[in-house]
Amino acid sequence: MTGVESPAYVPGHGLLKGRTAVITAAAGAGIGGATARRFLEEGARVLISDAHPRRLKEHETRLAREFPGAVTATPCDVTDESQVRALFATAEREHGRLDVVVNNAGLGGTSDLADMTDEQWSRVLDVTLNGTFRCTRAALRSMRESGAGVIVNNASVLGWRAQAGQAHYAAAKAGVMALTRCAAVEAAEYGVRVNAVAPSLAMHPHLASVTTPELLAELTAREAFGRYAEPWEVANVIVFLASGYSSYLTGEVVSVSSQRA
Repeated sequence: MTGVESPAYVPGHGLLKGRTAVITAAAGAGIGGATARRFLEEGARVLISDAHPRRLKEHETRLAREFPGAVTATPCDVTDESQVRALFATAEREHGRLDVVVNNAGLGGTSDLADMTDEQWSRVLDVTLNGTFRCTRAALRSMRESGAGVIVNNASVLGWRAQAGQAHYAAAKAGVMALTRCAAVEAAEYGVRVNAVAPSLAMHPHLASVTTPELLAELTAREAFGRYAEPWEVANVIVFLASGYSSYLTGEVVSVSSQRA
């Protein structure tokens, strides 16, 4: 199958003008970093976080050159509740309110279940599912006081379908989907919406370095467009879910892939 070329980059339209946002795992070239840039282009003030302080500072510096005064950074390991609390306290202190939280932090890996260690299983679950839980809980505690807000979680099509070597990651992402639906029901009374995106293959350098060329080729060929997604294409969907254009959408998991089944 011949792949369709990636589309031209879409300019911002001010969809998040005046909003404040926290984005986790936003220091790299993947979905988190692309989401931070898209939010800034759409007029938001953004607090980016990541568990890697050096990379986080470097990304903050790059973004601050283009969007002076609109971006700050706070290191945060989402497996540490004290760091999560500090992140959200910083957001409230610096911005006065919290409009959007994007829970992007996640950890993958490949191991057949029969050979998987408890540490491998627990580490992936703690970052990917428990980390999303901790940040969602912190966001809801803040947003219920203001009576508004949006949470967008990063799930995966592996929460729906099977792939060898991915039992821990798939279980974690299926948990993120269930957490999203349950949180949305509880949060509705506060005027808070909770949704998720479910990408499959959003190409960036780290993914390319930890995935075999054969698997990348297989997954790419299975996509309807015959190509991988650009991280900013997933970020565009996150912008939509964070914006007023999705005001009646909550508890949904939006697939950004044709590989749901």
